[in-house]
Amino acid sequence: MRSRFTAFAVGDREYLLDTWHPSTRPSSVDLDEGTRWLHLEIVDVVDGSLFHDAGIVEFTAVYRDADGRGEMTERSTFERVDGRWLYVSGVHR
Repeated sequence: MRSRFTAFAVGDREYLLDTWHPSTRPSSVDLDEGTRWLHLEIVDVVDGSLFHDAGIVEFTAVYRDADGRGEMTERSTFERVDGRWLYVSGVHR
């Protein structure tokens, strides 16, 4: 999750697509150039250890855009594929 947040922060579309599960991966990622991602707080983690093939990460990401400072909270599902954790989907809270 932290590496994907960093990819959003630096605008690395290729990394975001590469770490997206093939079953839900979009053909492209649109990033708002006016949004500056400031920091990430991990709120909750369910499973996702070396002994699991799936896990959930709930996080709050703080950003600044034209409207000022904001927060986005999401509960994301990840699956391990060939040893790599891939983002499957998320629900905004």
